[in-house]
Amino acid sequence: MMFLRFRVCQMSLLKRIFHIGEKPGTNAYRRRMAEEMNGLAIRYVTERRNGNDDVIGRNGHLSLRGNEFTVYSSGKVLLRADVVQLDASRLMSGDGVILSAPNIEEGGKIRTITVHYVYHRR
Repeated sequence: MMFLRFRVCQMSLLKRIFHIGEKPGTNAYRRRMAEEMNGLAIRYVTERRNGNDDVIGRNGHLSLRGNEFTVYSSGKVLLRADVVQLDASRLMSGDGVILSAPNIEEGGKIRTITVHYVYHRR
């Protein structure tokens, strides 16, 4: 019985540290990604159009308020989406994220953008 209790405690600690058990696409994973990105400063934002990556915004921030995630750059809102519908995947370099979601600002049109962070030592 004692071994089982230790094993359960050990797994919960590993889940908190390494986020084991959260699968991409679940609401818990989407919420955690949004919370991790909240408040990060943006260097620039790109969107792929006709095979080219076009810069659509510079300087700004990522914001999470309630269940709404917002990408604010170049003095305008580029993406505003519900956290439950937000797909986020980190770039392999670790200096950005690819966001895809129905944009509330454009009436639910699905938009995919790449956000590059300002480098800060963590």
